[in-house]
Amino acid sequence: MNLEKPASMNAFWMPFTANRDFKENPRLLVSAEGMYYRDVDGNQVLDGTAGLWCVPCGHAQPKIVSAVREMVGQLDFAPTFQMGHPAAFDLAEKLMDYTNHRFGQVFYTNSGSEAVDTALKMALAYHKARGEGSRTRLIGRERGYHGVGFGGMSVGGIGGNRKNFGPLLGGVDHLPHTHNLEKNAFTRGEPEHGMNLADELERIVALHDASTIAAVIVEPVAGSTGVLIPPKGYLKRLRELCTKHGILLIFDEVITGFGRLTTPFACDYFDVEPDMMTTAKGLTNGVIPMGAVFSKQFIYDTFMSGPTGIELFHGYTYSGHPIACAAALATLEVFQEQKILAHAASMQSYWEDAVHSLKGLPHVIDIRSIGMIAGIELASIPGKPGARAFSAFKQAFADGILIRTTGDIIAMSPPLVIEKKHIDELFGKLRTVLKNLA
Repeated sequence: MNLEKPASMNAFWMPFTANRDFKENPRLLVSAEGMYYRDVDGNQVLDGTAGLWCVPCGHAQPKIVSAVREMVGQLDFAPTFQMGHPAAFDLAEKLMDYTNHRFGQVFYTNSGSEAVDTALKMALAYHKARGEGSRTRLIGRERGYHGVGFGGMSVGGIGGNRKNFGPLLGGVDHLPHTHNLEKNAFTRGEPEHGMNLADELERIVALHDASTIAAVIVEPVAGSTGVLIPPKGYLKRLRELCTKHGILLIFDEVITGFGRLTTPFACDYFDVEPDMMTTAKGLTNGVIPMGAVFSKQFIYDTFMSGPTGIELFHGYTYSGHPIACAAALATLEVFQEQKILAHAASMQSYWEDAVHSLKGLPHVIDIRSIGMIAGIELASIPGKPGARAFSAFKQAFADGILIRTTGDIIAMSPPLVIEKKHIDELFGKLRTVLKNLA
């Protein structure tokens, strides 16, 4: 592997990146271990974002590295169309155990975006299979992020991710977002105000009629838009309304899954039962791309009661890739053996106090936290939305900490193996950045 700055960086069109700005002053990472990256100049960078929300167990976990090395030498690839390999079935059973058997089946994808599009297609096909083919409408939420497939963009609600790509899917509507700075600023955990926003689903049902609506999809905690935490009772109310109207409820747990709230999934934390759940990121500790859709038994059984043959015409070349399965199996073992969730729970209060200690610093207009996630919202520079937080991101990297920004919101989501000394370093340096921010 090249540990030096590339001779040219022109050929790589970078995703979700200001390419010209980056290539003028690149931030290049060349190795990682535990809580730290190392950049091309040999500097340590404390990971405050678990990579991209996807490394809950910390970097270079020996068990995961070993499992991947072993599998790539044993079975580099095996198709899962009309055949299979043991690891895919073993992993599915382990994942059912990890969810405490609240779901019946798991369908493998390669990313969160693919998991979302898969879940949406399953919802449509499910209703058709049970004789309600008129249920074709999909309901997302403003400021929601559900990946970059056309289905996910359509139910998503972030304008910048949608505006350049045409009309997207038809038959989509959106619930309002739950962000309320006036009433809920500087909240620890679930905010008090906003449960009533779930009742907007009744308005949408009245407009379109329940017989046309297939599914509602929401992130339990909206991550990519800047850590929007659901108001108390909001998700339970959505569940009640979906049940009332025969609408499937899909939780997008690509970010919240695998311990981000100190529980296995957000549905555990909020005690709400979705009909399907999309996951990715932490599933393999970020080592190998993999996603998965979890479905309730009744959904699977509906497909299995139809004509014999292929029940769902959907899948990917790399669904259940053996190396990804090996990484995921090892990740689940690390969660159990190292008691990752218990450790995260033990750090949660210290983390929360550190986050909220930033209140009162220049430009900080809101702080919100839940589990091991935090959002720090900054006042925007007039006419330059996002510029202030992006400046903070650049300075933070130069000072040896990795944060993530979306608009003028700093999002924090460290590896769950974080210790108090790392929290002190992370927020000590971030405090200095914010104090000196223009």
